[in-house]
Amino acid sequence: MLAIKNNLMAVNAARYLGRSYDALAQSVERLSSGLRINSAKDDAAGMAVRELMRADIAVIEQGTRNAQDGISMLQTMEGAMATIDTSLVRMKQLAEQAATGSYSSTQREIMNNEFVEMAAEVDRIANSTKFNNISMLNNADEVTIRFGTADADAITVSGADMTKSGLGIDTGSGGTTIESLTANGVDDVDDDTWLTLTDADDDTVTLTLQFTDTDGEAEKAIDVEFAAAVAGSPYSLQDVVDAINLASNNLGNDDEGNSVNYTAAEAVLDAESGKYVLKLSSRTGDADGVTMALAQGDDTNDTVVADGFDSLGDVSGDMQAADTDAAGINILTPEGANDALEAVTAGITAKDVARAAFGYKMNRLENTGQVLSIQAENLMAAESRISDVDVATEMAKMTRNQVLSQAGTAMLAQANAIPQMALTLLR
Repeated sequence: MLAIKNNLMAVNAARYLGRSYDALAQSVERLSSGLRINSAKDDAAGMAVRELMRADIAVIEQGTRNAQDGISMLQTMEGAMATIDTSLVRMKQLAEQAATGSYSSTQREIMNNEFVEMAAEVDRIANSTKFNNISMLNNADEVTIRFGTADADAITVSGADMTKSGLGIDTGSGGTTIESLTANGVDDVDDDTWLTLTDADDDTVTLTLQFTDTDGEAEKAIDVEFAAAVAGSPYSLQDVVDAINLASNNLGNDDEGNSVNYTAAEAVLDAESGKYVLKLSSRTGDADGVTMALAQGDDTNDTVVADGFDSLGDVSGDMQAADTDAAGINILTPEGANDALEAVTAGITAKDVARAAFGYKMNRLENTGQVLSIQAENLMAAESRISDVDVATEMAKMTRNQVLSQAGTAMLAQANAIPQMALTLLR
């Protein structure tokens, strides 16, 4: 039916043209974005699966970076341990050198100075080596490297104590260390109440310190002179320390002509009482005991000793011996060098065990990184099949939609022109 009010052919052509144009617009959007799914309406289920895959891919990629960061951290620590190894080897070499009997005490002291410096360098490296402010060479704390969402997706790396104390190579003078009893402590080292000597004849009192060795020759005796006055001569703890060190630093040479001077006394703070006490140390690691005695100048026994030492004569009872093992290792004697050799060997073994542990943890992390890369690659391929546009197929669709759009446009123009035919009937 020819009608002029409702042009049904034009409406129908316009509807088909709209569908073709929308399909063409979708093809253009997909080809320009490279994605088959640009909004939820394109593929609701596919979009949900894609977003989950993208989240998994992001986690896996971050896990790969975490594994690489973990490797970098362990490489930093392992590199520092290689330097520690150099110092330990040198320490062992020095200990072996000092253990032979063809060197003098002075030469061993020079060797020991380097030995101590090497140990200090080991301690410095262990405490200063950090990665992102994380230390792993001065403690046994664990560091967890994560590379997934599950609890099992992690590798735990334990730190290693590579400090002097951790390796058992603390250095020191060795020997017997004698400390005064806590009861003889003072709050201030300069307080002159630690020792008072009173003598009716203003005599000089000599304190003799003799470190003994039951298996060998005793150390040279330290004679310290104190003045005793009728009114009493007060001495602070610091005065006594200075007087003892003055004597111990002027002992001279031994029979071989080697210097035996050293610092024997120290005022230390007792942690239990919170007071300062007198600490006396032997020069070498050979000593296993000490005797101390006070002697008067006139032998009349009229000197009164107050505070620091209880009575005239043998005052060893006022002192207590500390554990000789706490004094540290040294190579000042062949015997000490043998002990140091054993300690350094044990330290090298402990270092090797820890270094090997870092090595196989790095290997695990490298393998983990490779597996994670494969997982991410396969997930990307699956996500691509869901999300990415197939360019060849979409181009064919776009070409078809272009033709349909062009045809629809032409037919709409024809449909719009058809009602004009009615004008011929109205003339």
